[in-house]
Amino acid sequence: MARIKIDLPARFAFTCSIPVRISDINYGGHVGNDAILSLVHEARLQYLRHHGYSELNLEGAGLIMADAAIEFRQELFYGEQVLVSVTAAEWSRIGFDLYYKLEKKKNDDSTVLVAAVKTGMVCYDYNQKKVTAVPAAVIARMKTEE
Repeated sequence: MARIKIDLPARFAFTCSIPVRISDINYGGHVGNDAILSLVHEARLQYLRHHGYSELNLEGAGLIMADAAIEFRQELFYGEQVLVSVTAAEWSRIGFDLYYKLEKKKNDDSTVLVAAVKTGMVCYDYNQKKVTAVPAAVIARMKTEE
């Protein structure tokens, strides 16, 4: 069976720390796959806010997540802090990909990769209910991170 392999970019533009909540824990005693997407969502909001944007206002356009891929590497447990690094890449006329590197600190203060995630983001006009072009100002601001 083929496995998803996400090639993370060498450089990330933004990093935030998010605590693992008890609601993130599944019956296996670790963070569930659905919670990984929730952690990524939080990191995406913080990344966009860092640039002065939101999912509903990206220079006037909105955002919709068109797809998501997760490559799991390590478990996360309640009370741990996950460091989520985010960057934008793979630009097209109507969207771009966001890459996320989820890490946790080990006892020796080094980090270990917990998960690699990619989400395909599409610009959307919520008033007209249709896909729209990525605003030029967004490309100018965020594409320089690559």
